[in-house]
Amino acid sequence: MATGLLMWMLFWLTVATALFIDLAILNKHKGTIKTKNTTIMVCVWISLALLFGTSIYFAFGREKALEYFAAYAIEYFLSIDNTFVFIMIFSYFSITKSNQSKVLIYGIVGAIILRFIFVFIGINLINNFNWITYVFGTLLIYTAIKMLYEKNKRKIKTNYSSTFTIIRKLIPFKDNTCNNRFFIKENKKLYATPMFAALIVVEMSDLIFAMDSIPAVLSISKDDFIVYSSNIFAIIGLRSLYFLLSNFVSRFKFLQIGISLILIFVGLKMLISHYIHISTLFSLALIIVIMSISVFVSVKGKRID
Repeated sequence: MATGLLMWMLFWLTVATALFIDLAILNKHKGTIKTKNTTIMVCVWISLALLFGTSIYFAFGREKALEYFAAYAIEYFLSIDNTFVFIMIFSYFSITKSNQSKVLIYGIVGAIILRFIFVFIGINLINNFNWITYVFGTLLIYTAIKMLYEKNKRKIKTNYSSTFTIIRKLIPFKDNTCNNRFFIKENKKLYATPMFAALIVVEMSDLIFAMDSIPAVLSISKDDFIVYSSNIFAIIGLRSLYFLLSNFVSRFKFLQIGISLILIFVGLKMLISHYIHISTLFSLALIIVIMSISVFVSVKGKRID
């Protein structure tokens, strides 16, 4: 059996097991979980991703492993910004802590499906149309500059009022935040709840983030296995990361600047890729340095304040 097929089987087995553990076994805290426990969970999922990267090293060699680690680093750091958006979404729709986990579970499953589609579309576009690299690079730089401009606003990339309007037109809406259901039935009539609206916006926000993150990862690798596996391993631990960061959201005021700088770098990397080669090892090192500095400055600045 080919090594590639074996790695795909190992990947799906690992993902299925991890999702079952995270979403079925560990999902008993109902939104109330200690910082110590969330920290442990985040470390476990990161360790699992790094362990899988080690298996890529033995299966495909050093260069593919470096591509995976760099792609995973980009995806994971971008997912941090995604979690801040989730925090605002839940606040907007008044979703209680006990119900947020349920929305995230469905959101993660939906993200896995959406990313699968986006990854293969993106790779096919680049392989068939070389000029699309310039489009992706320009898009990333534009997004980065926009993030820098809005660094103090933290605007969500989706218009909530528009979402409400669409949902109300399609399905009768009941402003009921006291239950843990996406739909309720009253007088034989089905109504959508704020939880359903929040889920739709979460999926829409991930769709928008995927339009940034997928091109960013494609600047590192064009291998569908590397791109997709790094994406999914970043998503697997998203729920734990959310509950950890929700306790410290105000401490990372410089994090978005770091993410913006990473997007600018990968955007420039795509624009010059046909003329200048930037090694994967250098990309990985620079990404880690940028995020480390932004986290350090955020924590240091908070202590000074």
